[in-house]
Amino acid sequence: MSWFLKAIKNYAVFRGRARRTEYWMFVLVSAIFAFVIAFIEPFLGIEPILSGIYSLFLLLPSLSVTVRRLHDTGRSGWWILISLIPLIGAIVLFVFTVLDSEPGENKYGPSPK
Repeated sequence: MSWFLKAIKNYAVFRGRARRTEYWMFVLVSAIFAFVIAFIEPFLGIEPILSGIYSLFLLLPSLSVTVRRLHDTGRSGWWILISLIPLIGAIVLFVFTVLDSEPGENKYGPSPK
């Protein structure tokens, strides 16, 4: 949960680097929250408005943590746009986020390890 909160606190920080743990814990916790919200909405008898609000709330933090994760692998944050290519782009972005960090300091800052 602390990794999720760290990403939320740095919601508009697009500089620096993010470890794999920070990125994947953010993804895991946000997916769990989204699942819980989607499960609760039908029981409350409301339209999926809570899901929409939650998605908007996480838009900027998820972009920033993904850009920082790409920086940690030595890539520009602009690589996030590859996800606009159907299927192939999502696979390439997934591979980039799974790769290990560049050792030592790179042009995006010191290693967060």
